[in-house]
Amino acid sequence: MSEGLSKGVRQSFTARPGSVAWMPPRLKPFQQLEGGALKLRPDHDFGEVSKPAPQAKKGENPLSFKIGTAVAIINPTNGVAVVSTTSHSRGGARNRADRQSDALTAAQICNLMAAQRHARQIGLPFTRMITIHWQAAGLRLEDMVKATGRFIDLMTKALARHGSKTAWLYVHENAAGNGHEKGGHVHLLAHIPADLVPVIKKLQMRWLRRITGRPYRSKVILSRPIGGRLGLEATNPELYLANAQQALAYLLKGANADAAAQFSLLRQKAGGRVLGKRVGTSQNIGAKARDACLEVGKDKF
Repeated sequence: MSEGLSKGVRQSFTARPGSVAWMPPRLKPFQQLEGGALKLRPDHDFGEVSKPAPQAKKGENPLSFKIGTAVAIINPTNGVAVVSTTSHSRGGARNRADRQSDALTAAQICNLMAAQRHARQIGLPFTRMITIHWQAAGLRLEDMVKATGRFIDLMTKALARHGSKTAWLYVHENAAGNGHEKGGHVHLLAHIPADLVPVIKKLQMRWLRRITGRPYRSKVILSRPIGGRLGLEATNPELYLANAQQALAYLLKGANADAAAQFSLLRQKAGGRVLGKRVGTSQNIGAKARDACLEVGKDKF
């Protein structure tokens, strides 16, 4: 069955290869950018890109991408406490439940964009978008960040057992949608090789039962290949890149007003209050890893 993201607003952003702390200037609105909208697949409800936009000529503004909206998984719950998220926690003090935030900052957006670029550069492009509705799984908001860390640990170790490395980033949200309260949930972009997707999909429901201590609830987790089909990054890199940027842009919709203006995000949607770490990346694509890569590059010249 075809998988992807739904139709929605447009956003554009530029990337300067090799930069780490670079903060982009205010960008022109989508309608003014060269290249126009991408062609979307008419037979799909989720707005996947079916044809990449023409490449911008030298001296012209960078391409823009039409941004879709992930399918909301509505399954309200009363928020029963998590049973088992005590081990393999991530982030130390930064995961404290008393650390609150209501939106993404410009610095966080820059970090996520740079992390996505670096993942491609080290051969671990994001191939899958995973959404987990922790409230629907029976967790309290204050337990969401720890549960996400546990899920990522289990996924990383499972891939390692099959000889695969991974890279990932995530954004936590806590927002209403379609007239229903979605509550706390996470959007995760990760590198999962096509041949290991069946393995991970078979294990993920077991992981959720292990993390929450409760039976799996239908549609708590949604996992889809970026671009709608497995292996797109190898068979059609240009189309994959358009869809990968579309997927990341969806995760950025909860930016604060200043960040939205700086990045010309034409769609904004409240990300809601999150307790603990709002965003994160794997160490191999984090700021330190990117800095180390730049230093190695300098030594070669």
